[in-house]
Amino acid sequence: MSEAGTPQDCAVKPRNLPRPQQVTVNGIVIPRAEISREVQNHPAGKPVEAWLAAARALVIRQILLQAAQRAGLTPAPITDAEGRRETDDEALIRQVVAEAVLAEPVDDTICRRVYDNNRAHFRSSDLFEALHILLPAADTSARADAMRLAADIIEAVTSDPAAFAALAAAHSACPSAATGGNLGQIGEGQTVAEFEAALARAPVGRVAPAPVETRYGIHVVFVECRIDGQDLPFESVRDRIADWLRERAWRTGVRRYIAGLIGEATITGVAFDPDPYGP
Repeated sequence: MSEAGTPQDCAVKPRNLPRPQQVTVNGIVIPRAEISREVQNHPAGKPVEAWLAAARALVIRQILLQAAQRAGLTPAPITDAEGRRETDDEALIRQVVAEAVLAEPVDDTICRRVYDNNRAHFRSSDLFEALHILLPAADTSARADAMRLAADIIEAVTSDPAAFAALAAAHSACPSAATGGNLGQIGEGQTVAEFEAALARAPVGRVAPAPVETRYGIHVVFVECRIDGQDLPFESVRDRIADWLRERAWRTGVRRYIAGLIGEATITGVAFDPDPYGP
């Protein structure tokens, strides 16, 4: 009998956890090592969830390769503009999907319906002519100082809007300080999200009453002019809508095709949820 406190007595015995069942597709085994390598492409909250996602991805890959084999396809790899060449398996998967899922025609009636039902998505963005003063805020202490200075600047500009240019030249860490803080005309996506949102809610013709914080620092904002966006004519967005409809239809077709192959296959080791696009 061992002495009390020895490693034999203190060691925690590992639990006998069940190992994942072997994964097969129509009798073809997908090696555990291959699934383990695939796990890195499927981040998840728990290791078992990542493992199952990786297993499902490799099952689908194997199903498509088997479908390509049944169709008698010969791999015809393509090379992209950057010189990257498909593997034979990648080529076969692309080819079998291309044969099985045909592009659906899109007519103007459907495009017009999408346009009429989503008019807010088919507008030009608002444009702003704005000035700003950027005050650096690298740490908590600097941020507090910048917020106090920003409040003083806002108070000064509220009393005398013409003082903005001189204050920008004196305090702004942005190159626009040389032009009185003038940022020129700004459209959607040209600035960080916090600054863009601040422009949208700022009053026109006077300094914004509160400073704006972004990853660059603290901003004092003055919107001189806002040009509201306009509805885009159907003719200018018709092709964009048609491309979106074709892409959506193709993705749905691929999911239906894969769901059908899964339904016909004999799969062990991993389960698939019913697919809403399946047969």
